[in-house]
Amino acid sequence: MKLDLIQTVAFAGVVLFLGYGVRKVVRPLARYNIPAPVIGGLIVAVIIATLRSRGQTPLEFDTTLQSPMMVAFFTTIGFAASFRLLKVGGPQVLLFFGLATAFAVVQNLLGAGLAAAMGLHPLFGVLTGSVTLTGGPATGLAFAPLFEAKGVTGATTIAVTSAMVGIVMGGVVGAPIATRLIERNGLRTARSGRTEMDTPVAAQIVEAQLGDSPPTAPAGEDEESFVLLQSVVLILVAMWVGGWVSAWMDSPSFKLPSYIGAMLVAAVIRNLDDVTGWFRVSQRVIDDVGNAALALFIVMALMTLKLWELANLAGPMLVILAAQVLLIAVICMWPVFPLMGRDYESAVMSGGFVGFMLGTTANAMANMRAIVEKYGPAPRAFLVVPMVGAFFIDFTNALVITGFVNFFK
Repeated sequence: MKLDLIQTVAFAGVVLFLGYGVRKVVRPLARYNIPAPVIGGLIVAVIIATLRSRGQTPLEFDTTLQSPMMVAFFTTIGFAASFRLLKVGGPQVLLFFGLATAFAVVQNLLGAGLAAAMGLHPLFGVLTGSVTLTGGPATGLAFAPLFEAKGVTGATTIAVTSAMVGIVMGGVVGAPIATRLIERNGLRTARSGRTEMDTPVAAQIVEAQLGDSPPTAPAGEDEESFVLLQSVVLILVAMWVGGWVSAWMDSPSFKLPSYIGAMLVAAVIRNLDDVTGWFRVSQRVIDDVGNAALALFIVMALMTLKLWELANLAGPMLVILAAQVLLIAVICMWPVFPLMGRDYESAVMSGGFVGFMLGTTANAMANMRAIVEKYGPAPRAFLVVPMVGAFFIDFTNALVITGFVNFFK
């Protein structure tokens, strides 16, 4: 049976909530911050692969809307790239952002070098570098077709597997590293009645720090509906104009992922709005729309996953991933910890750095919360890490990956 594009999106939505249900029942999935779209999508992929091995094809999907949803998500990342927000965060945000960007490059150099040493295409190593570790499943799935076109067979399956290993390891390694830094250096902080569990996460930080206030709805219009409508239209306009920008920038010698133009246009709109206040962009609503698009994009991408393509590449991939985990662990000890101040807050930031450089911002937040529940508050860490992990690194990482893709032709 073949589902049309609406039926495919509806099926993806059902599978998404299946993922939420499974994560609620299977506690380790929640503890390691495995995204619900990944859980649901992989369940369907496993079922389809099993039936396929028996000569059956139960479902075929129309994934026409998969790419637009992916572009929509990365467009919302562009809206988060606010220079004003960087200024609010201060020099430490800039330094932490610079470190994350620099070591995204190092991840790719390490991966490409190991892949070449094992007789594989260097881009195989890049795919198991910053694409899926710093970038996570969304970036991996977005870039997979480009890597496939460059000669990396099974790029989508490799991307998902690498991202899942990174998420698990980001959750396992981060808190112990921060604990070791605290204990070894005798670092402590005074406890207060309020813990970091109450600290706003990334989107809330934006509104709290920038005084983000939504536009005033016209008379007779519901304010929440108006803000949602305006946000959706801004995203669509950025995607529309961004399509022209991508087409203008693209060339046979320098390939860009389809969302780069939209991301750049969104960043221009955001920073123009910071200066003029014309749109009064609500980053919280933009993020909500982006997260919805991301969830459906990931589910649709995983439902068509070809798991059988992974068999011959599992060994080399695990070697590269083991080296990547060791790299990030060492980097957190030096130079991240000393450069960020060599104090308690720096140790907590190091745990967060592990989280989003191997997994996702959710891993980073979970690592830091585990530390502050034991040792006490770290407000500076909870300002710096979400800003970089949730907003800025995705923007520069996309440019880093594009550079590597075009270098290893």
